Amino acid sequence: MEIAIRPKLDRAAVEAIVRKHLPGPVEVVGHEEFKDGFFNAAHALELADGRHVVVKVAPDKEHKLLRYEVDLMATEIECFERGLAAGVPMPALHYGDPEGGVMIIDRLKGVTLPKAHADMSTAELLAVRREIGALSARFPTVTGERFGYPRKSGRTVADTWSASFFAMIDDVLADIAENDSPLPRPAEEIKAIVAAEKDLLDEVTRPALVHFDLWDGNVFVVKGESGWRVEAFIDGERAFYGDPIAEIVSLTFGPAEESDAAIDGFLGREMTEGEERRLALYRVYLMLILIAECAVRGFDEEQTAHQLGWSTESLVKNLALLEGSAS
Repeated sequence: MEIAIRPKLDRAAVEAIVRKHLPGPVEVVGHEEFKDGFFNAAHALELADGRHVVVKVAPDKEHKLLRYEVDLMATEIECFERGLAAGVPMPALHYGDPEGGVMIIDRLKGVTLPKAHADMSTAELLAVRREIGALSARFPTVTGERFGYPRKSGRTVADTWSASFFAMIDDVLADIAENDSPLPRPAEEIKAIVAAEKDLLDEVTRPALVHFDLWDGNVFVVKGESGWRVEAFIDGERAFYGDPIAEIVSLTFGPAEESDAAIDGFLGREMTEGEERRLALYRVYLMLILIAECAVRGFDEEQTAHQLGWSTESLVKNLALLEGSAS
């Protein structure tokens, strides 16, 4: 799929990047461009010495981006560095340039979960869901200095989670207004519903690292002698420091049984009523992002209609849940 903001690089340009930033003599013997991402360019290179790497390049800074997307490569590099240090399975990071918007990582050997899904039994799939939950729970063991996105502008950085989260909501609603994206309810009503949960949000007192994009396409799995297992997580550009419960949003896109397995792996218990309500807030936020990005990604008409449709449906559902729980 062609995405308007994704950088267009030829093989020579990608090879030049690895020759400049990887140690030792670099002879490239294979090249593949990945075209299924919606933001960064990603190219895989096979080197003569047996190394397999992926080069990621951020969109040009002249492109129109959403407010939270500023310095996104810097965010991803920080997520990789701190996640790897905490024992999260992620590709090795060989080079990261936050300012230049370039990173070089290992190429994984497995496949994304959607590609393996058909080859898994129900029991295997549920076991993998639990493992995804357990491994992703390592992200929030990392503590940030303050809440919010780790970017230079500091616009969403705050000492309390409510202040940071309200700033995140304000930013995405500003993006939506600026691009005249469709909302099922007025922005002020949405802001009021979120603002009513200030005390609930402030129950979160430690700024934990949250990947916030662990949908199945960002989960790689491999099949060994004992069955399927998680190989690694990728794409940490949406990461922020906030409530660990926010990680559950992308772990629970599937059927209830699979979602329950992921939550069990992540928490080791059922969610409390307060956590359920906070989760609804974070689903509202993600759905607003998905609505907003349709105006800046350059999606085709079919992709735009599909994404707007299901994200709006989820937004309406979770706003109603919050209003109902407050009554």
